[in-house]
Amino acid sequence: MSRIVHLAVKVDDLEAATRFYTEVFGFTEVKTGRNREHISRHMTDGHIDFTLMKYDSEDSHEAQLAGAGPRLHHWGVTVDDQEAAAERIKQYGGEILSAKGEGALKFRAPDGTIAEVVRPGRYNEK
Repeated sequence: MSRIVHLAVKVDDLEAATRFYTEVFGFTEVKTGRNREHISRHMTDGHIDFTLMKYDSEDSHEAQLAGAGPRLHHWGVTVDDQEAAAERIKQYGGEILSAKGEGALKFRAPDGTIAEVVRPGRYNEK
């Protein structure tokens, strides 16, 4: 069964956002690393991967997928078969945004929101 395992939020100030989520909600940092044109800080509440994303530039194609400024960038759901999910996404009016074979296959839903389908275990969900 598919389930939501990941939320990614685009932020202007990575350190301030980290302090906010750790101090207010008790989230813990898991890892921080560079991924294409942004720094990703993965955090968790113990159940879901909550990622803060700081882009090098708002002009980056990926930064603009969800729109300018701080906001929910995308969410992720596990699927057993990414290719089958991609076909269903297209069949029901979605648009595939990632190249075939990427670990996180990003898509735009018919309502305009951005999400990704990943294989189980990508975000070490419990």
